[in-house]
Amino acid sequence: MQDPKHIRNIAIIAHIDHGKTTLLDSLLKQANIFREHEKVPERVMDSFDQERERGITIFAKHTCVYYKEFKINIIDTPGHADFSGEVERVLGMVNSVLLLVDAQEGPMPQTRFVLSQALKMGLRPIVVLNKIDRPHAAPDRALNLTFDLFLELGANDEQLDFPYIYASGFSGYAIKNLNDPPKDLTPLFDLILTAAPPPPGNLDLPFLMQAATLSYDDYMGRQACGRILEGKISKGQMVTRVDRNGNHAQHKIVKIEGHLGLKKTELEIAGAGDIVTLSGIPEVDIGDTICAPEKIVQLPPITLAEPTVSVEFVVNTSPFAGRDGKHVTMNKLRERLMREKRANISLKIEEVSGRDDAIRVCGRGELHLAVLIETMRREGYEVALSKPQVITKEVDGVTQEPMERVHVEVPENFSGTVIEDLSRKKGEMRSLATSEHGLTTMQFLVPTRGLMGYRNDFLTRTSGLGILTSIFETFAPWKGEMAERSRGVMISNASGKANGYALFNLQERGTLFVKPGDEVYEGMVVGEHARDNDLVVNAIKAKQLTNVRASGSDENIILTPPRKFTLEQAIDYIADDELVEVTPNFIRLRKRYLTENERKQKGRSKN
Repeated sequence: MQDPKHIRNIAIIAHIDHGKTTLLDSLLKQANIFREHEKVPERVMDSFDQERERGITIFAKHTCVYYKEFKINIIDTPGHADFSGEVERVLGMVNSVLLLVDAQEGPMPQTRFVLSQALKMGLRPIVVLNKIDRPHAAPDRALNLTFDLFLELGANDEQLDFPYIYASGFSGYAIKNLNDPPKDLTPLFDLILTAAPPPPGNLDLPFLMQAATLSYDDYMGRQACGRILEGKISKGQMVTRVDRNGNHAQHKIVKIEGHLGLKKTELEIAGAGDIVTLSGIPEVDIGDTICAPEKIVQLPPITLAEPTVSVEFVVNTSPFAGRDGKHVTMNKLRERLMREKRANISLKIEEVSGRDDAIRVCGRGELHLAVLIETMRREGYEVALSKPQVITKEVDGVTQEPMERVHVEVPENFSGTVIEDLSRKKGEMRSLATSEHGLTTMQFLVPTRGLMGYRNDFLTRTSGLGILTSIFETFAPWKGEMAERSRGVMISNASGKANGYALFNLQERGTLFVKPGDEVYEGMVVGEHARDNDLVVNAIKAKQLTNVRASGSDENIILTPPRKFTLEQAIDYIADDELVEVTPNFIRLRKRYLTENERKQKGRSKN
């Protein structure tokens, strides 16, 4: 057990792709936590397979290194706005944050969000200007923009006088001044020791802790993770859990776990300042207070931002249901989603009134939901998904919808196209600036539903050269009707294998989603129509054979490769009367028939 004065608890926060996980790799290697010849993968903290594939951090992760006689607990946080629920809770466990800013791009929307959260909690960030070895890096400009952002977010005088350092996480060095010779990360370690305050807390007071995050273990059940605020805890000790309603329950701690490098280590005793995971409190929830029975205290609850997007998970009823997956029934789906809810509390799962074949899942955005769906399909689940809907709320009798702050970077010649697109989506421009390199940077405030499906179009409209990132800003009055997808779809009228001859004749009508040999069924969407109406087509029709053969009359069939959807693209693409069919090996689109009630509501919204 360490004296709190020799502990430092920090979180690394940044916009997506600004190099948090890469910098952490270098910190871990230079803290000598790996054996001499141990093979260490890149982005070693990204242990979840989807994190490696997508190149992003999805779950906050803990690690711990020793430097000199100090214990440094480090938490790697997600950089994508859809996982900001993880960041909000983690900041309550630490006493300082390393704010990473890309020396070329400067502060971005997610930087703004995580920084405002840290400043509100009274934390004093340490700014790390990362990627200074890149060709177009402008660290001084990035530093000035970061200072402006601190001012804009209402930082106090102490927070404005933030310590900063220049670094390259990839090359593994940090320097105090740009003229210093690059060597290693020792200057950053030293800065953490001097600029990050030790955690408050007294080992002699009664035990006190708040559950900041939850994990689930098949043997231990639900586990509470948080920083010990006061006192100490040992294995087998009795504690009192106080829930948000003030109810008390006694529990015995059966296991205490801390971290060392990438491994969890079992502890017999832990004290104030330590970040630990406790097992033995089966009903624990986020924000619950865990305290000593002789001094019962209730800490203020942890508030989580509400979800903004919902998707209905529907039982897969297509003709191909059950061919690919193991779990297809509503009972299996409900059981899996309820298990997810135990550990992932930023998801909201609710029944759909009047329907026993659907369950509604609410999250922070399409990516947040797509990660869950992708995990389930890899576990052998089949499910059909409805079009995402934004979650509205009534305030003083006025319907309000979620709005997002959108940051766009495009070559100057595409800026007019993007402004026109986002204006049609009810977006309001907040700022526009063009650099000497001909790169235009814009900020908009756009309704969340306006961004659904637009990201795919954005890449096409900017020839793949644009960058668009967004983050939830606020709820605002409903902006009225909005333009939906401008094109209809081609729907198969028969079941069988798609035929090259039929597809060759169909491709001039629009864009195909299937290739010859793919199995299709009646009602399946096989392509996008070039016009705004849906078209029923025969994708399995073969050429009529005759006995006559003549050179030149048999033309060669040349097919354009079909358009393949990722999970997020498919969810974004569909209309109200379509579903995405997700199985372990396939993503298909199909028509669904609206209920009488849904048809009436759709007609009402158009009027």
